[in-house]
Amino acid sequence: MAADSTLLLSLVEEYVSGLQDSKAKDTATGIKDGQFTILQLVEALGLSLTSSQPHTRARGVQLLSEVLQECHEGLTEGEVEVLIAFFENRLKDHYVITPPVLQGLRALTKCTVLPPGSAVSMLRSLFQDVHVQSLMLTERSCVYKMLINLMESREAELKGLGADFVFGFLQSMDGERDPRNLLLAFQIANNIIHRGYDLGKFAEELFEVTSCYFPIDFTPPPNDPHGISKEELVQMLRNVLTGTPKFAEFLLPLIIEKLDSDVLSAKLDSLQTLTACVSQYEHKDLAEFLEGLWASLRREVFQTSSEKIESAGLDALTAITSCLSRSVLNSDSEDSLCTFLDLVLRDCKHHLSEPDLKLVWPSAKLLQAACSASNRASHIITAAVMPSLLEQYDNRTQCSHRRTILEVVQRFVQSVKTSQSAEKEESVFVAFRPSLCTMVFSALNENNSSLQKTATSVLTSLAQQPGLLLDSDIELAVDHLTKLLLAEEDEGVSLAVVECAGALAELYPEAFITKLIPRLKMEMFSDPIDQDNNRAVSEHQSHHAVCKRCLSALAAVSTQARIVHESTPVLLEVLSSAHTGSVGFSVDQVVLACRSLQRIAEKVQDTEETGRCFHDLVIPRLLSLSLQAALQGEESSGHRSPLLEESVLSAMVPVISTSCSRLQPALAEQTALKAVSLFLNGDVSSLPNNSFPSHIQLLKQGDSWSQSQLVCLLMGCVCSLPRSVEVPQVEQLLSELEEMSCTCTHPLSYTSAAKCFAGLINKRPQGEDLDRLIQRTMKRVYTELDSASSSACTQAFTLLVWVAKALLLRYHPLSTTLTDKLFSLLDNADLGPMAAESFSLLMSDTTDLLNRGCHADVRIMYRQRFFSENSAKLVQGFNAAPQEKKTNYLKALSNIVNNLPKQVQISELPRLLSLLLEALSCPDQAVQLSTLSCLEPVLADPLPALIQQLEALINRLIALNSSPAMSVRIASLRCIHAVSHFPEHEILPFRARVLRALARPLDDKKRLVRTEAVRARGEWFLLGSPGGR
Repeated sequence: MAADSTLLLSLVEEYVSGLQDSKAKDTATGIKDGQFTILQLVEALGLSLTSSQPHTRARGVQLLSEVLQECHEGLTEGEVEVLIAFFENRLKDHYVITPPVLQGLRALTKCTVLPPGSAVSMLRSLFQDVHVQSLMLTERSCVYKMLINLMESREAELKGLGADFVFGFLQSMDGERDPRNLLLAFQIANNIIHRGYDLGKFAEELFEVTSCYFPIDFTPPPNDPHGISKEELVQMLRNVLTGTPKFAEFLLPLIIEKLDSDVLSAKLDSLQTLTACVSQYEHKDLAEFLEGLWASLRREVFQTSSEKIESAGLDALTAITSCLSRSVLNSDSEDSLCTFLDLVLRDCKHHLSEPDLKLVWPSAKLLQAACSASNRASHIITAAVMPSLLEQYDNRTQCSHRRTILEVVQRFVQSVKTSQSAEKEESVFVAFRPSLCTMVFSALNENNSSLQKTATSVLTSLAQQPGLLLDSDIELAVDHLTKLLLAEEDEGVSLAVVECAGALAELYPEAFITKLIPRLKMEMFSDPIDQDNNRAVSEHQSHHAVCKRCLSALAAVSTQARIVHESTPVLLEVLSSAHTGSVGFSVDQVVLACRSLQRIAEKVQDTEETGRCFHDLVIPRLLSLSLQAALQGEESSGHRSPLLEESVLSAMVPVISTSCSRLQPALAEQTALKAVSLFLNGDVSSLPNNSFPSHIQLLKQGDSWSQSQLVCLLMGCVCSLPRSVEVPQVEQLLSELEEMSCTCTHPLSYTSAAKCFAGLINKRPQGEDLDRLIQRTMKRVYTELDSASSSACTQAFTLLVWVAKALLLRYHPLSTTLTDKLFSLLDNADLGPMAAESFSLLMSDTTDLLNRGCHADVRIMYRQRFFSENSAKLVQGFNAAPQEKKTNYLKALSNIVNNLPKQVQISELPRLLSLLLEALSCPDQAVQLSTLSCLEPVLADPLPALIQQLEALINRLIALNSSPAMSVRIASLRCIHAVSHFPEHEILPFRARVLRALARPLDDKKRLVRTEAVRARGEWFLLGSPGGR
């Protein structure tokens, strides 16, 4: 014990007299370890605390305070009581002792064993003996943190002080300027307001002390270590000012005053604060300020130069109207809402009668903002405005005026929908329904495209109003939309009609099932009559355009299972008729029908009913029609089925893969079983119209190309299934796919077989079986690739690339072996260019398989991992390669880097800069364009390595200005433009040379090239000029 006492005295002496601040931590550690206690520390500090020198006393108190910050959790209630009394007494001491005393008190406020009444005692002493704003920043922060701690742990005691606590806080905060402390002070004020502290007669004082900071004008210094933002301060102060209706009589005049400011940020802050505060107020709080508020809001919207200000003003108007709508009417009270809306209507309504003047839209926006606030407000405004708008539409003859009126009506309908979303009441437009329908339908019949497009938007908005349109209105609307679909050739109108039909079909499916779909079907299957042969070509083109619109509309309206059951048979009949030749659908139309099926599969509600529709109808029918076409081949009549075309089969694949990827597990297993049985065993029992020969061998290389290419449909079926679905006979299937991909000579067939093999490999569980399968397959592939006389070299290479991608996506260990083989092939005379191009496939996303939508095993950041592991190999290979092979390495590098995320490009490109500059000299235009697109983001923030290579970079960029490819010329000019923003002293020596070089593209035959040349040359001209850039 004597040794411990000696050690403690030594620590105190070294801290107080030796000014060794680290001894405080040693002392705290000794107390935590039980070597000595707080009481012993106080005894050891006796001479220091009673010294006649203020600085000695301050060091003693500081040691005690620092120890308490570390050891406050272990104190007893009695010790805390004694320490509080000691510190309160020290507050009356010399001013140099105040800072450590405040630190000690702050440490004690964290104690869980504060004696009853101690919080009040501390605060009374603090408010009485300390002038907070005369303290340094750290000590003021200490005071605020003390208050926050006590408000969290001793709220009841503080509320017992009543308004004295608020008064003490106001004295402490008044005059605070540091943003760090303001955040703390705003937090305390917010707690006072929202936690029910008694403001007493100090409500106005609290508002005055806090509102003097409004609006916040603070710009944080660069590299601010504290991370305090203006937005944070604004939000904290707004929470205080808008926290209680007691501030209304002070805040609202202040906001009206600040809205007269010329500073946009002050206007925006004021409007947002107004929006926030009125949500807390009642109508009586706003009553005397309504005229002033409306005048300010009207001015900001009518005369605004900022969309943000306009939007904030409209939001504030909506909030005010909503507040007034909550008022409860008495027989003897004034209706504040009606009074306010009378002001709005008086100043805005007459502008709606002038659709060619600029104030029509600000007025409409203000009325719509008020209209969206509540159902009651929407009734008042629509009753005042709609009759005038409907009358104007009838009286106006100019299409531009009519379109403006329609757009205004649409905004009103949308704003009313917003106000009614929470109130299940009858639409406010019920009284105007006949006139609105007449207006919309007449606009649809006009010859003006912009008027028709606006009318479709209004029709959509009206249909979304619950219970507004009658069944007869919907049927008439469908008739008008159908007429436009079939007759209107304007592409913009067609798109608007299709979009409108899709929106209405979701709400009123029955009308589209009974009217639209049968009419579209009839139109598509009616061949144009080729009489006289004079108009045959134009009629055929017109029929093709109509079919295109009909197919698009069928996809758009198929949003529910009921409609899908009606629309998909029509689309399948298009394929069937094209196959049989009964209707002369072109290949393009068949492809469009497949894309419509794909759109339906993508957007229809994912239910078992829709899944069964695709499982039972669409997928079997597609397989059946494709198989019929493959077996039929080319008939003696010369009719060749469009379903044999690669473009049609490629369009069928996403239909099947999308629908299979969304099937329920039971249906997915059945689909896998049927597909595998068909392709492996020739089992055609699951196909409709089953008149196929038995024992079809679709995966055998002896069959015709028309049959072998159907493997792409197998890929769509089995490679998009969830990983939980087990593919039957998968070992045999993989063996057959490997055989086909290595021996088949038809490109689509062997490529699809390789992709299907890779898709299955990607989802196979990890283990020895998978490793053996990959090694066996790669042994065969390597044999074919290494054989000079092999006829299946291209097929083997295709399989290698797709398997490498499948393994790379899932981080399989063997993926490195396969990618190393691809790197080695860059030196191959025949396969080198293909190997270089294959890296684009490895690094890019594929849409038909090996993506997350098809449930493939895709790990995050696989591209970055591949790049980090292989960039060095690529550089080494480039350096060792003969000159004629270097192009392959540059192309591979460009393909890899171009598919990396931009941030990775920026961080990694400096290491590869020399190769990229070399790639700019490569004769391959694809390599040039890819490299330029990689360099452009890096040039925006040049690194030292780039500046060191500036001469080589500029020379190569100038040379590319004369490239025969327009895209390369544009990209090189953009890079030259970016170089103009390098440090001026570095690029000034090149100014004359660049300006001479940029003279030629100014006369380029392509406008886009000339535009980029002007921009770049303008920047280079300004270099070094007085008052220039």
